[in-house]
Amino acid sequence: MHLNPYGADAVLLAVDLISRPPATPVELAEICEENRVDSSLIRDRKATAADLAAVRVALDEWIEVVDAESEQQRVDLMNAMLAKYTEHPRLTNHAGDGWHMHYRPDNVPVGRLVATLISTGTALHLAGRGISRLGRCATEGCDNVYADLSRTGRQRYCSPACANRDAVRRHRARTP
Repeated sequence: MHLNPYGADAVLLAVDLISRPPATPVELAEICEENRVDSSLIRDRKATAADLAAVRVALDEWIEVVDAESEQQRVDLMNAMLAKYTEHPRLTNHAGDGWHMHYRPDNVPVGRLVATLISTGTALHLAGRGISRLGRCATEGCDNVYADLSRTGRQRYCSPACANRDAVRRHRARTP
């Protein structure tokens, strides 16, 4: 069985790359590996400075999707990313571990691979879980992003630490 690399892991990769921007191609490969996103394909290719630059461009576009002020703006920005980074879906068994879908040609550089994973994974996340399931942390002073994978769809914080910090702040504001 082959796991879908375009699912939640790809959206969480985008969040991680925004939260911990890689400074070198090696760091880019390490973050991809840590996030288990098509890591064998990234490991088989050597990430370059050009790949790092391409990922930074894709992340700049992705953060615009996160910060979109309306559903329609979010959809338009997401569709622009999909048009730029993906191609028609195709079945492949490139690694011999089972047939699965790809939204890109088999032989692309790491930068394009990561951009395709992020854009397709985010589109699937928004279509499957809800168009509002991306955001910025509600804690004052925290600008981190999150992808809401919660069952209820009510995530407002980037982490439990920020949620707790904001709860303490609200409690103290009510206490005389």
